[in-house]
Amino acid sequence: MRSFSDLDQSEVLALAITLGEEHARIYAEYAHGLFEREPAMGQIFSAMAEEEHVHRGALIDVYQATHGDHIPLIRPQDVRGFAHHEPIWTREEVDPQEIRGQAERIAQEARQFYESGKSRTTDAAARKLLGDLAAAEDRHLSTMRDMRKSSDLPEETSGDTAQRAFVLQYIQPGLNGLIDGSISTLAPIFAVAFATYDTWTTFLVGLAASIGSGISMGIAEAMSDDGLISGRGHPWKRGTVTGVMTAIGGLGHTLPYLIADFWTATAIAALIVVVELWVIAWVRARYMETPFMRAALEVVAGGLIVFGVGIAIGSA
Repeated sequence: MRSFSDLDQSEVLALAITLGEEHARIYAEYAHGLFEREPAMGQIFSAMAEEEHVHRGALIDVYQATHGDHIPLIRPQDVRGFAHHEPIWTREEVDPQEIRGQAERIAQEARQFYESGKSRTTDAAARKLLGDLAAAEDRHLSTMRDMRKSSDLPEETSGDTAQRAFVLQYIQPGLNGLIDGSISTLAPIFAVAFATYDTWTTFLVGLAASIGSGISMGIAEAMSDDGLISGRGHPWKRGTVTGVMTAIGGLGHTLPYLIADFWTATAIAALIVVVELWVIAWVRARYMETPFMRAALEVVAGGLIVFGVGIAIGSA
């Protein structure tokens, strides 16, 4: 998978062409699913689909005028930074507000892409077109806000925008790190604990596992997305957040093994594991819009399984 910053001007335009076609089809699917339940909203998305087809045609014209007839296939999923959009349009019944929310996220991502793409092109016609497309996405966002008002939903404020950026740049990478550090280190730490009954050895293994995981996860996060399209911020800032939280997640149940008594250390470590897992479930429910019971089931059950595997291997 390539970074957006690695694409040249022709590849940016080729990606924009693919993106325009994909968005046209998504909006058309929205319209199809809404025409009976919300005909006015369906008509809006139908018009947006037609507009995306026009944009795609303009992009093809600019591409062919500069780079020839062959347009390479470059898809959003081939470039780091594009979000995966759940195909909610395939459901038998679609929630109009869920569609509106997803359409708003798609428009925000597209606007960021066109603005970033404009900065990577030197051709005057291409720069103008990408700027026009960014302005078109602003109009789409305005349309989504009008839909929100007509549905008597609270209007998004600058505070909402700031919170969304905070979640993308800090909460999400931090949560990923905390999950990895809290869960992945359980097996090696408790395997060593029950294999040796030596608290100092267990502490050293936990310390190494926590710091090593933090470094690994931090680098992986920094390399995963340059932030130009996703708006997730500078990669090394996110990598630092992920790495630190990964290390914290592992150190939480490692530090009790500084206590000389094995069973006291293990009891405290196990209690900390339970607290860590519930904190993760709460953060997912609070910031990632995951139902709390579902988050608790997924995180706590998964953590307890890894915890049990570590004890079982160490006791073998």
